[in-house]
Amino acid sequence: MNADGYAVVGMTAIVGALSAILVFALLRFVSAARNVREQSSSSAGENAFLAAALQEAVAKLKTQERATAARAEASERLSEEIISSLTSGLLVVSLKGEVRIINPAGRRLLGVGDAHITGDYRQLIREPALSQVIDECLASKAAVLRRTVHLPDEKNGPSRFGVTVSPLFDAAGALNGAVCLFTDLTAVQQLEEQLRLKESLARVGELTAGIAHEFRNGLATIHGYGKLFDLNQLPENYRPYVEGIRAETESLKQIVTNFLNFARPAQLTLTDVDLHAICERVADEQRQEARNLGGDIVVRGRFGRLQGDDVLLRQAFSNLLRNAIEACAGESIAPVIVIESEVDAAKGVSRISVEDNGPGIDPSMRERVFQPFFTLKRSGTGLGLALVQKIVVFHNGRIAIGESAQGGASIQVTLPLAS
Repeated sequence: MNADGYAVVGMTAIVGALSAILVFALLRFVSAARNVREQSSSSAGENAFLAAALQEAVAKLKTQERATAARAEASERLSEEIISSLTSGLLVVSLKGEVRIINPAGRRLLGVGDAHITGDYRQLIREPALSQVIDECLASKAAVLRRTVHLPDEKNGPSRFGVTVSPLFDAAGALNGAVCLFTDLTAVQQLEEQLRLKESLARVGELTAGIAHEFRNGLATIHGYGKLFDLNQLPENYRPYVEGIRAETESLKQIVTNFLNFARPAQLTLTDVDLHAICERVADEQRQEARNLGGDIVVRGRFGRLQGDDVLLRQAFSNLLRNAIEACAGESIAPVIVIESEVDAAKGVSRISVEDNGPGIDPSMRERVFQPFFTLKRSGTGLGLALVQKIVVFHNGRIAIGESAQGGASIQVTLPLAS
């Protein structure tokens, strides 16, 4: 082979080598492109998976957030319902004395109403007896348990509150305020007094009824013998003695009869009673006597109905009117007597007052006038008001004495309304 042949063979080898290199490079490029596509496709799938997982996590978080918010709202609503439903008063104050919470029962017991409350609790609680208990708790950082406080009430009489105050601590254990729970114990106290009075009246009746019967029998014998005397056949100077015996035995007989009526166990015949009709009827019965003395009897106000004994209630109010007329007549005063009533629907009672313009009753005597045989009248038996009290108490009511706007006596009768 000559030189040209070797040259051709060399050139062919070179061209083949270059072709092989070119093919190899192309294959590597194709392989790299395929890898790039595969990697790009895999990365897109991973990104899509991550995005889907993230969206699912966000959705779960939102669901949990809504559930937590709903639970918090339900818990807050339940707390508000519990606070609103408490029959006891609830008052929460801060360490600085600011009112933070007061429930509807507390507003009613304190007479606050529905106004928005801000400021110091001492301005809210008018009576220092109650605020002093809260002050004591804040000062000592110790609970005050079942303290009884008395709150004066000019209209309805004194009230008795049962108070418990507990200190309020934060998460760190520092004093943050006080929680005060208070309940009106007035009705419980009055019920206890009624039960004690009923038992006392029953004991008095049992102990004295027999003696009074025997006493009345002896008086009847004396009175009968006194009637046997013929005054026309007696000497003139002896007639006044026999007449005195007759008059005294008649008076004692009436006293014994009144006492037996008082001591007799109460037998109530309960019916639906209209208090306005009762007061109007007894006023009509006594009005003429008051007018004969230059006065009058007025009935006004809103009356209620109750389950009671019509006859006994008429007897009670008739005794009150008669006492008022006699008190005015004893001082030569024209009797102006007012029977006034109001209905307290919240407490379920009717308050009836019998007021006169007479001399009134001294405050030191007001507790004693209901005792049997205690009287301020020279000719009285001392059983009228005692019998009135017995009738009222056996109707689960209360009776009290005060001063009327006219300067005389005011007898206040509180009776429970029919449910």
